[in-house]
Amino acid sequence: MNFTEKDIKQIEAKGLTIADVESQIELFKTGIPNTNISNAATINNGLIKLDSDLVGEYVNHFESNKNNIQLLKFVPASGAATRMFKFLFKFLDDYNPNKESLNAFINKNNFRDLALFLVGLEKFPFYNQIVEKLKTEGTDFDSLSPEAKASKFVMTMLNENQLNFGNSPKGLLPFHKYKSNHISTAFEEHLYEAAIYASVNGKAYLHFTISERFKDKFSEEFKRIEEYVEENTGVSFDISFSYQQESTDTIAVTPDDEPFREPDGKLLFRPSGHGALIKNLNALDADVIFIKNIDNVVVKQYKEEMAKYKMVLAGILLKLQNRCFDYMKVLHEDNISENAFKDIEVFLENALSVKISREYFKYMDKYKIEYLREKLNRPIRVCGMVKNEGEPGGGPFWVRDLYGNQSLQIVESAQINLSNKGQKDIFSNSTHFNPVDLVCGVKNYKGEKYNLEDFIDYDTAFITMKTKSGKDLKALELPGLWNGSMANWITIFVEVPIITFNPVKTVNDLLKVPHQIK
Repeated sequence: MNFTEKDIKQIEAKGLTIADVESQIELFKTGIPNTNISNAATINNGLIKLDSDLVGEYVNHFESNKNNIQLLKFVPASGAATRMFKFLFKFLDDYNPNKESLNAFINKNNFRDLALFLVGLEKFPFYNQIVEKLKTEGTDFDSLSPEAKASKFVMTMLNENQLNFGNSPKGLLPFHKYKSNHISTAFEEHLYEAAIYASVNGKAYLHFTISERFKDKFSEEFKRIEEYVEENTGVSFDISFSYQQESTDTIAVTPDDEPFREPDGKLLFRPSGHGALIKNLNALDADVIFIKNIDNVVVKQYKEEMAKYKMVLAGILLKLQNRCFDYMKVLHEDNISENAFKDIEVFLENALSVKISREYFKYMDKYKIEYLREKLNRPIRVCGMVKNEGEPGGGPFWVRDLYGNQSLQIVESAQINLSNKGQKDIFSNSTHFNPVDLVCGVKNYKGEKYNLEDFIDYDTAFITMKTKSGKDLKALELPGLWNGSMANWITIFVEVPIITFNPVKTVNDLLKVPHQIK
């Protein structure tokens, strides 16, 4: 590539090198190999099913041991809530009350989302806020026609000069309204959750990855609610923030794989997706890290049930991690018995779902030791999986690499060649999907923190098609945080109930039972 002096300065200002950018462009040219799924992970085939006895056992184990370890809750919360209001932006663009009635517009466009939104209007936690805003501007909302009500309400909610919800961080939007008329955000609900399962000795640590432009807003919200939440929980909170580093941005290219340039001639770089957050996670120091998306929260009456399964996952992690540590110590002893080898092999295959290579059984003992150490000496993630009810997103699968080795992975549809009937059938017939519900152990048996970047599978990046200023471009996303960025971790899949998965992908999700007070 022939980069100009200006290009080189722009690249270096991002913390990138010419070699970094050239390797990214090469990926666009060569393409990224599809993930080869060999089977779906199902009950008794890579996926643990719980019963009431196991739930109690794991919760008790976690609660008995949590005071001796550092807990942290990690919440990806970057970006604005624009997609949450996508159908309402379309309504503002397309609807002309002077040309047709609201009902005619809804029926003509089969606009069910809009119909549901308007029917449930008074149940939204921000309803009174918007009506009061209109009142201060001299508008009596109750006296308006249905057409004017819909237009005025949505415009006040989304207009950049009004409440501007669509360009606000999702974590700071009104999510829940309680009978005391207290309105809570998703950010606040995460604090209440952390108080239940991620606090030790009356203190909880939380880390949010956010857009840097929203830092002051998050800090202000924490100051506003800190005393209130601490009084209600008896827990104090240590909140930290980080941002997606510019050095993780990737260059965009044209459909012909040439660097895409802005109208002023500058190279276009784009954020490389949530996979970049492995750097943020890697910078944190804790023994056990809970990971959960910002929009996956519930009102207080469901929190205990939801939190119970976070503790179950953490209990499983601690039990398995302790056994890994014990076996690592055995593997550093001078003499290892045949029985010890057998115990470790059985543990790997039965408890950790690690498929041992057939070649391993031909090895001399010293090479067996190396092999077993390498399999055990990795960060561990225990991932909750819910039954597939048609939700979009990835799921738990057995993946086969180029050498025929199989491992458990969370796989997104974008990673799979769905034009291949065999691959499509495996993906379509999977029984569970990924709600992003992880508990992670990131230290080794000596108590040293792993360098998490050593366990990334860089071949699981994504290439997606986007547009900029009306022109097509190709964008590169790094291996997803819970996909390729954790590909070489020890992975445990556990079936958890649907109550643990309550994301707010569109504003209408706030009308669902887990977001409403009975």
